[in-house]
Amino acid sequence: MDASAPSLRRRRRGEGARHDALDREPNNESSADESGGLADTTQAADVDARAADRRHDLMNLGVGHGGPRPSIRKEMSRSSVHRDETRRRKVVTRIASSLIMITLFVGILLSGHAYVCALVFVLEVLLFRELVTVRYHAFFDRIEETIPLFRTTQWLWFAVSIFYAYSEFAVEMIKSNPKLHDLFEYAQLAPLLSFILYTGTFVLTIGSMQTGHIRFQLNQLCWTIVVLCITVGQLKWVMHNIYNGLIWFTLPILLVTCNDVGAYFAGITCGRKFIQRSLVSFSPNKTWEGFIGGGVVTVITGWYLSRFLARFSWMTCPTNRVTLFPTKLDCEVENIFVEATSHFPSQVFALFPRAVIRSLPNVVEICSMGGDSAALTPCISGAPDQRHHHWEMALTIVPIQLHAISLSLFASLVAPFGGFLASAIKRAYGIKDFDSIIPGHGGLTDRFDCQFIMSLYTWVHYNTFVKITTVSVAKLLYMYRLLGEDERQQFLEKLAKME
Repeated sequence: MDASAPSLRRRRRGEGARHDALDREPNNESSADESGGLADTTQAADVDARAADRRHDLMNLGVGHGGPRPSIRKEMSRSSVHRDETRRRKVVTRIASSLIMITLFVGILLSGHAYVCALVFVLEVLLFRELVTVRYHAFFDRIEETIPLFRTTQWLWFAVSIFYAYSEFAVEMIKSNPKLHDLFEYAQLAPLLSFILYTGTFVLTIGSMQTGHIRFQLNQLCWTIVVLCITVGQLKWVMHNIYNGLIWFTLPILLVTCNDVGAYFAGITCGRKFIQRSLVSFSPNKTWEGFIGGGVVTVITGWYLSRFLARFSWMTCPTNRVTLFPTKLDCEVENIFVEATSHFPSQVFALFPRAVIRSLPNVVEICSMGGDSAALTPCISGAPDQRHHHWEMALTIVPIQLHAISLSLFASLVAPFGGFLASAIKRAYGIKDFDSIIPGHGGLTDRFDCQFIMSLYTWVHYNTFVKITTVSVAKLLYMYRLLGEDERQQFLEKLAKME
């Protein structure tokens, strides 16, 4: 027998004992990931576990011991197999949940605008519940024992915000739909009702404060206000986006989703191979490679996806009808959804070398004949009497594609910081997910954290660059009905003079 056999058996027994100890220990890596922490002790445990796994794998493969040793799994240790199976199970669950959510989303989109608005409202309720529950669970004992009406006042503030935000939307719908103009007397009461709800909730909140806990209650009130700004405040205009045309609701959501997916795959394939520094310090799994890769994928996808969606009137037509059953939408197609030839400003090409400009597709060099700027023709190689005048580039595109680039850039550069904010909240309160309502994903906040500010930007972009004015015949008729008899007569006289 080989003299080294006893020492080899002792080493193997030592490795087996260490593996058993590692299997019996709590999974520090999983718990750290679940709480969002990366403490030094967790890193040390992770390094030790990987080193032990590698030694065990090498021993099973017979490296350094004269050949392979029989083993049930020669390429993985037991802990590696367990982690791999858990990871696969999570991926399968995540994909299945994603497919179900996509199916439900498409079904609700095809059901009609009213159902999409109902979906948004339900999501806002659940999002608010998840966010306020974070601090409620963190201080449950103190709240339950000493602070009366705590949850009641929180939900009252939510009700006030929802009523104020969407009563304004309801008034806009009444103005734009002549069939609803009979309701304008009730619409005028919306600001008064909002103020009554606000003052009642304000008095109840102050009246429920307890001596010795006022600072804590003020902190809770501030947290409630922050949550309302994140959810109701940023989603205040989402209903307008829906009725301006479903494309202004669907496209931003798909762009943010595409950015998440692109950043994920770019991160796992190229993460920290070029830039070692984390993107944000409190979320070390976010990498610069993922951030940049997700942006590139989003811009490319937005360019082609917007052109595809512009083909469907269901997506592009605005409406002011509230129906329970989907009906075909017919409207005059707006110019931004019609294919057209766009010319790039010639001044842009002054920023680039000629070699680069000539390599671009659809670029034409324009020359003057004999130095006469009035006689411009495309340049012909070798013509002695031609002189370079400027460059021209014409592309046949659908103008919505240019708007999609702006939306894609925002979805890539700004919207992810909504996710970073959610990560910071989870890190601060030591939680992995906001909820477990979506298997494999966590809570709704975990999935829609980047959508809030994206929805707000879409409304700003639409009203700034697309629909500069929102005046319509229906709104003018609504305003006309609000005029007195003398003012109506004056209005008609002014209108007659304009004709």
